[in-house]
Amino acid sequence: MSRDFAPTHAPVLIVPYVWIGDFVRCHSVVKLLRAQAPERPVDIVSSTLCAPLADYMPGVREAIVAELPRRRIGVALQIELASKLRAGRYGQALVMSRKWKAALAPWLAAIPVRTGFIGEMRFGLINDVRRGERGLPRMIDQMGALALPPGTKPPSEWPLPELVVPQIDIDDWRKRRGLAADSRPIVTLSPGAVGEGKAWPVDHYAELACALASHGASVWILGGPKETLLAASIVAAGGNRVRDLTSNDLRNAILAHAAADLAVTNDSGLMHVAAAIGTPTVALFGPTSPWHWKPLNPLAAIIEPPGDTDAAKRARTEGNDAVRHRRTRDIAVDTVLSAARDVLARANRRPP
Repeated sequence: MSRDFAPTHAPVLIVPYVWIGDFVRCHSVVKLLRAQAPERPVDIVSSTLCAPLADYMPGVREAIVAELPRRRIGVALQIELASKLRAGRYGQALVMSRKWKAALAPWLAAIPVRTGFIGEMRFGLINDVRRGERGLPRMIDQMGALALPPGTKPPSEWPLPELVVPQIDIDDWRKRRGLAADSRPIVTLSPGAVGEGKAWPVDHYAELACALASHGASVWILGGPKETLLAASIVAAGGNRVRDLTSNDLRNAILAHAAADLAVTNDSGLMHVAAAIGTPTVALFGPTSPWHWKPLNPLAAIIEPPGDTDAAKRARTEGNDAVRHRRTRDIAVDTVLSAARDVLARANRRPP
């Protein structure tokens, strides 16, 4: 079946991975698509959790919200999503995940061109089959390749994801949360992480929050409901200049990062959010490879455990296995505090 039978002006749909960081990475794909066809609308399938991100992504027309299950196919929900997709009259769907079920709704919706790697034997579900993903070491390399015509040499640098948050949205949010009058430097801490060993210990975050607050900064703890207990421990250690802003609405974390002078975060989805907004970000990496998993956007600092200076270099060829032995907990609080204070000083936001 030809990949050229769909009209090039028809909207294109991105079916992303379900994690926050991967959703942010998809904005690079949006930029690639818009560069090739500026007038072609681009929509993106989203969970309820990630949907607020699309509101701040230039070039995204609409987020199609669907709560698809992670460990089962969810036939009824796939049919419901396919109904929404048929109404969109898409000419092409880019299916980022290699999983069989990720391609099901675009196939049910009869989207003419369904682009993706063959993955879990998806013959028929994917009709614009791309190969060679195993030779693409990073997820962004794989995602970006799907947005290019077959055989196209990838650019030397992928477009940077962007989350553009209007100042009026930040001001309104601060007013609603009772934060408008605070003129101190703002540091966000994101203690959550998905994956064993990726989270810096909560007592380390508590010690950091206490030190930052004692030096005049306001500290906001961000994350979802799973991080609320962690936030309570950090607030208890840090005092009244430390605020628990964890929430089940990702928009709060987006707006908080947009208001902040500095973000300190594990290797997590909120690391990608902060970096895409342009907030100076200190990122803590343990058993994951920064080269593979850090944002494309510049980071203020990447801090890794001491003692294995070659691990990150070896990870480029050996993958995550080269750093799997490292413990995030071995990163010293003083090291992170020093990096945080340096960033604030460079930004002229040194705590009084």
